[in-house]
Amino acid sequence: MESLLVIDDEAGICKTIQNILQSDQLRVLTASTAAEGLKLLREEIPHVVLLDIRLGMQSGLDLFQQIHEIDPKALVIFITGHGTTDTAIEAMKIGAFDYLVKPLDFDQLHQAIDQALKIGRLMHSAAAIDDDSSTDESSDRLVGNGPSMQLICKQIGRVAPQDVNVLVLGESGTGKELVARALYQHSRRNQAPFLAINCAAIPETLLESELFGHEKGAFTGADRRRIGKFEQCHHGTLFLDEVGDMPLATQAKILRLLQDGQFQRVGGNETLSVDVRVIAATNQNLDVMIEDGRFRRDLYYRLRGVTLHLPPLRERLDDIPELAHYFLFRFNRQLGTAVQSISQEALERLQAYRWPGNIRELQSVIRESLIVSTGPTLLPEFLSIELQNEVVGDHETTDSIVSVSQNAWLALGDFVERVTTERSTDAYRRSLLEFDRLVISHALKQSDGLQSRAAEILGLSRPTLRAKIRSMATEKLPAQSPTPSLGQE
Repeated sequence: MESLLVIDDEAGICKTIQNILQSDQLRVLTASTAAEGLKLLREEIPHVVLLDIRLGMQSGLDLFQQIHEIDPKALVIFITGHGTTDTAIEAMKIGAFDYLVKPLDFDQLHQAIDQALKIGRLMHSAAAIDDDSSTDESSDRLVGNGPSMQLICKQIGRVAPQDVNVLVLGESGTGKELVARALYQHSRRNQAPFLAINCAAIPETLLESELFGHEKGAFTGADRRRIGKFEQCHHGTLFLDEVGDMPLATQAKILRLLQDGQFQRVGGNETLSVDVRVIAATNQNLDVMIEDGRFRRDLYYRLRGVTLHLPPLRERLDDIPELAHYFLFRFNRQLGTAVQSISQEALERLQAYRWPGNIRELQSVIRESLIVSTGPTLLPEFLSIELQNEVVGDHETTDSIVSVSQNAWLALGDFVERVTTERSTDAYRRSLLEFDRLVISHALKQSDGLQSRAAEILGLSRPTLRAKIRSMATEKLPAQSPTPSLGQE
């Protein structure tokens, strides 16, 4: 259960907040003095602290410093009177999360607490890198022992301690936020805040205010000064998800901040300085967006201090059994189900599917399957209807692919040269697909069309080979592309 500690010398405020916020999911602790608050902080380790700026004759600023010495990750929200907002903002510059003005607006209070709790989960919930000992259901793992996932884990290990910006590229659902959290938790900034913002989920008119904050009266509805994510994240890490959806005007402000560490709040003229590491992510092709004038080239180079490319799940077929069992374990505990294993046929179905929604879709499929399953084993009939309809038999697959010509190997070099000189953004993938066609076709020829024998020759599992064959059958073929004949069992 999450917890909130309220430190205020007004007993009425403590009692009111406790009555309003206490629930089965949130425990509210109260203290009327600094000493009592510090004692509860050490004993209970609350997720969020609501702190009065003045505790009788004592300053909340002094107590704030003591709180951060005990727990550097504690998210502190100040409660302040109208005359002391400048003091609260000074506190935020050294690490406070937000401030609320008395008399308290309880809608604002709910919003601030909910946001702080969400960020606290991101900061405290581990994003372990291939740690089999991690069994905490709240702990997320980068799962997979395949070559592509091992490469990502090695890159995270090398990049995380370096204080450089990182650009994470990959399709939707491939785990970009999980990688960002792993980079944060293995960095030198892991005792400072980690904040995340989805640039696609916030209207363009509000995005600048979310990032940079605003002054009172900056626009209609701006009834008080707001501290933005960059200011809240001083000395920490800010994750800009879906950065490709950021409007050009906001891109220009981000560029200035990355260049000299300075910015101004919306509607303000005071220049502020911050020290923030930025991890950006997008599922869009930024090179094409730059050519089309929708993304700034100079910002692109500022963001990509290091670039990490996350592969789609269809290119990680060997990792699917491990991922499926990992989600099985997690959702068994969350849902109270007791499915102990996944049948081999069900695993083959999972590996034969193309996964347009990537890991997020696999996660959803396993959760849904556990809910409808009966018995200790997850069988194919419990999988979602998409997987039932998508699986193609060996005979259908074979009939859908034409034979390879004698000159296919010679044509491969010409094909690679052609696709790399086109204005293409997937020449590598298309070249690998052509190579797979030829190698698999040759292996099937050597095995007289038996897929089981061809899988043994290639050193692939049979489900992986079948999924590759199926992918080739459904992939739109480039013009004049050599294509193989793929055998049957």
